[in-house]
Amino acid sequence: MKNKVLSYLGFAKKSGNLVSGVNTCTFNMARGKAKLVILAEDISENSEKKIMKEIRRYGVDHIQYGTGEELSHATGAEGRSVFAVLDENFAETIRREIENDPTK
Repeated sequence: MKNKVLSYLGFAKKSGNLVSGVNTCTFNMARGKAKLVILAEDISENSEKKIMKEIRRYGVDHIQYGTGEELSHATGAEGRSVFAVLDENFAETIRREIENDPTK
């Protein structure tokens, strides 16, 4: 299941429907474009605090999944642990796959 989620993240990135990093994700939440925020399970405490404040502020769906290394590798972004999906269809598909992942 994890490979499937990581593949979907890669597809979202290639199609321009995935952004990464705390500031870029926050910017897209403020513009109402972020449909789902994915946080790595090993995100730093400071980054988690910062992004969770913005998630609550803008009322965006979020989920914790995978490690920063796994997610970064799948999306071609190094050292990232926060990702925002900008397309509703990708967001729904990724959310469903994560919720059905028995290793989660």
